[in-house]
Amino acid sequence: MSHDLAEGYAQCARLTRAYGTTYYWGAALLPVPQRRHVYAIYALCRLADDIVDADGATLVDVGRTARELAAFRAAFGAALAGDPGDAVLAAIARTVHETGIERECFDRFFGAMELDLTVTAYASWGDLCGYMEGSAAVIGEMMLPVLQPLTPDAFEPARALGFAFQLTNFLRDVGEDLDRGRVYVPSDDLDRFGADPWRRVVDDPWRAVMAFEIARNRELYAQAAPGVAMLPPASARCVATALELYSRILGRIEARDYDVFTGRARVPTWRKAVTAASVLVAGPGRTA
Repeated sequence: MSHDLAEGYAQCARLTRAYGTTYYWGAALLPVPQRRHVYAIYALCRLADDIVDADGATLVDVGRTARELAAFRAAFGAALAGDPGDAVLAAIARTVHETGIERECFDRFFGAMELDLTVTAYASWGDLCGYMEGSAAVIGEMMLPVLQPLTPDAFEPARALGFAFQLTNFLRDVGEDLDRGRVYVPSDDLDRFGADPWRRVVDDPWRAVMAFEIARNRELYAQAAPGVAMLPPASARCVATALELYSRILGRIEARDYDVFTGRARVPTWRKAVTAASVLVAGPGRTA
């Protein structure tokens, strides 16, 4: 059965705008062919993530969630083989084929999604990085063929940016992840500062561990930043915008006195639009 690719990409764009506004505004600076590929990659990750993050997915019926994730992975595989089940999968498969994303990336990605079904905490930073290898660094690798870097040296900065984005998500979403029975702040860091996220109290130990993780997060952004100059102009503007917007979430967390239990630290949509416009006019690294 053939599917309308234009409609599939349009649905990917709507999904990105609804749930991944930082990606959406960053990708808005790309030419349309590249832009739609960013939306397609985001859509694949979002759809898989929605399965493992659904209400009760890992607290009520893990078996059902595992089956749903396996079915989605199989449907993605069928789409790559030329038999997409819907327009969105058809668009995602077209992006994979056109950009030449390594299939091994998707094995790592789905492997990380499977970990979310059974692993609820990570003992150390190294252990968490092992998980983020498939949930974060690999996303940077998927994006590189879309962004068309000028040098292979862009590989490690792209991975660092994936790690940085993911850690920012973890720090922003502590409260939401607790509702799913998960803690992504390394246990040895919590023990070092005497912090207990399950209390959902912003006390001095919690402030200390969050300040430590935010400093670690900013170092990841610093490792990623040199990669912007390794991209062609449109791609550089896209990545610079996403980096700027996502890193600002850390300041928002600080402004909330590290309270990630009673609400989500957000960069307003108007600020995202202004930042994208500023990068477009002034160039990467010159935003107000």
